[in-house]
Amino acid sequence: MKKIAPLSGSFMLSSMLGFAISLVWVYPASVSFGIAFMIVFAAMFIASIISLTYAPTEDIFAMEKIK
Repeated sequence: MKKIAPLSGSFMLSSMLGFAISLVWVYPASVSFGIAFMIVFAAMFIASIISLTYAPTEDIFAMEKIK
């Protein structure tokens, strides 16, 4: 199995916020840009869920100590 990189909580938060902004403001102004941004932010959210589920806990704890 490939090694999964740990992603921070702010990555997940920015993906949710970006999806919401794309849905509320960008999509009504430009449908094609709104859909494109929503796809990108949805992919970011899926990556953060995969990281949350499969990333080694030692790497996550080490990442928090750096901050």
